[in-house]
Amino acid sequence: MTEKIALTPATHTTPPAKFSHGVKKGNILQVAGQVGFLPAVEGQAPTPAGPTLREQTLQTFANVKAILEEGGASWDDVMMMRVYLTDVDHFAEMNEIYNAYFEAEGLKEAASARTTVYVGLPKGLLIEIDALAVLS
Repeated sequence: MTEKIALTPATHTTPPAKFSHGVKKGNILQVAGQVGFLPAVEGQAPTPAGPTLREQTLQTFANVKAILEEGGASWDDVMMMRVYLTDVDHFAEMNEIYNAYFEAEGLKEAASARTTVYVGLPKGLLIEIDALAVLS
């Protein structure tokens, strides 16, 4: 039976409850919902990247990518992403940021399948993203 491995990059704080930032089992890697917190600083509470959707989205991508890399994956391995927004009016701007980010990462085609929904997040947070990757 394949072992389940919890993934927590050095840039991330310990989760506030009994879950992992990412879990890998065999060739499957699930990244838990990530938000735009800046890299962890010992003894400090998590801090959002900034008040704008752009700042938080780019930091959220960096946080997802750190977990993918910790598990030996890359954006090319991502099959599904789920984007959670707090404001329906952010949808068009998020798509622009999303498209530009993945083009800059060298993914000209669709990065993955994607679902976008609107949710409540803790005060000050505008976006959360999770990802499912399959490694070859």
